[in-house]
Amino acid sequence: MNPKQLVPWYAKIGAKLVLARIPAGYDRWRSLSIFKHGKMHEPAYALDTFRQQYERSGLAGRPEQVHLELGPGDSLFSALISAAHGASTTYLMDVGRFAVDDLQAYAQMHAYLESQGLALPDADLNGDLDTLLTSLGAEYHTSGLDGLRALPDASVDFTWSNAVLEHVRVDDFAETARQLRRVTKADGKGRHRIDIRDHLAEALHSLRFPASVWESELFARSGFYTNRLRRDALVKHFEDAGFDVKVTREVRWPNLPTARWKLHRDFRDLPDEELLVAGFDVELTPR
Repeated sequence: MNPKQLVPWYAKIGAKLVLARIPAGYDRWRSLSIFKHGKMHEPAYALDTFRQQYERSGLAGRPEQVHLELGPGDSLFSALISAAHGASTTYLMDVGRFAVDDLQAYAQMHAYLESQGLALPDADLNGDLDTLLTSLGAEYHTSGLDGLRALPDASVDFTWSNAVLEHVRVDDFAETARQLRRVTKADGKGRHRIDIRDHLAEALHSLRFPASVWESELFARSGFYTNRLRRDALVKHFEDAGFDVKVTREVRWPNLPTARWKLHRDFRDLPDEELLVAGFDVELTPR
């Protein structure tokens, strides 16, 4: 059995609703593996995740590239990785300051890149995190959509994310898609992996709730929120923002993981074709 299935989904909601209101810092919860933002703090995983998207973008070899990662999470390893792949500027956009600032972690990432034949002679590991980012031409923004709005028009070659866009608040998604289109160069590319399972038991339990509950601040700020947008709705948002959209990978359940009758009426009548999609990769090309 998947370890995530050992604790009932409803118990996870209850626990996180309580724990999210205890005044302990995010670093403390991360150390206990209660709240974590992915696995991008693991060097091999971080490099492989980037390469899965970047090497299919067709941008390799373009000089003076500008990269934008949405939701770097627990590390800013992407600043080193992008620089090692030719980026002169990297924007790292998040909704809070979650990244570890211990330079030892970045020294380990640096060493791993070197072991893979990727040199970073300009990386300054002798100061603090801000010094390192400056040496790599990277900027860390932690104000979410406001940070994205502040970027110049048509300034980014490559945008990417890994299991992040499903966490954008549903009322902010259309604007996020429009801002991504605005900052992407005419010949730029975006590639994103989107996980639309619930983040409780990797099923459809999030679809049990009415919007009045799920979108409440109580639920949305307790560490398990996803926007519940299904594949077709997400694709339409990107198209409406001005992208040509290509779904390049799709993960499906063989059968509905949560019985249809248990879903809220807002989702109960969706076709199986929509509900069986657990996640997908999308490529965005400015139209």
